[in-house]
Amino acid sequence: MKIISTWGMAVLSLMDAWRVWVYGRSSDNSVAVVLTRYYVKNSCRDRFLQVLSGYVLHSLQTTGNIMTEAYYEKGDPCMLWVFERWDNRALYVKSRRSDMAKAVRALTKTALVSHPETLFIQDTEPLSIEDFQYTTESNDEPITIMLFVDVKAGTEDLFRSMNRAVKQASLTAPDVLIFLLSQLCYHKTRFIIYKKVRNWEAFRHHLKDPTLEPVLQFLQTSIKDPPFEKGYHYLIQFAPL
Repeated sequence: MKIISTWGMAVLSLMDAWRVWVYGRSSDNSVAVVLTRYYVKNSCRDRFLQVLSGYVLHSLQTTGNIMTEAYYEKGDPCMLWVFERWDNRALYVKSRRSDMAKAVRALTKTALVSHPETLFIQDTEPLSIEDFQYTTESNDEPITIMLFVDVKAGTEDLFRSMNRAVKQASLTAPDVLIFLLSQLCYHKTRFIIYKKVRNWEAFRHHLKDPTLEPVLQFLQTSIKDPPFEKGYHYLIQFAPL
């Protein structure tokens, strides 16, 4: 069984490398947005956090990087996520050749429960650097919320327009630090809502915003695999700090 598992991981690694190569070969010069999930063995978690933090800090110092952050899931600290934004796809692929990226990949061979999952996503509308700039207070405990949604075919435009209204409202909401709607590349109906708020109380208050009501009603009736709450991920940032 161990031989089969090792062989399977090797095949998945090759497939992942091929997907990254295809992604980087695209002539699309738009911003590269990449989300990677690692499910780490408990015994390897501290070491993996250390190496992954090193990759994050290196990326932030690299020309062309817009944002790189790493998180663990609230309630499951062995589930780790890295969210990256680069000026273009070629720069993201180049970043994977750095020594820090190689160190992460080397550790995945022994430290993970399952193969890492890499998602290539795209913004649903143009963003500026201001969309990622925010200030926090000394008593803030920011939390990031991601909601994965697979909507019914034909409802994509409606879903985008409703979230556009929510984003406009969030621009004047002092406790909503970031609000983004992204779509998975090569998947027309799959979206990710990404929010960063000051604390849990701010998130509970945000859910009562009247502009969010149409989105909540949509999620209850127009997704492929209800209930929508199954798609929530509550994340605690550990790099950079």
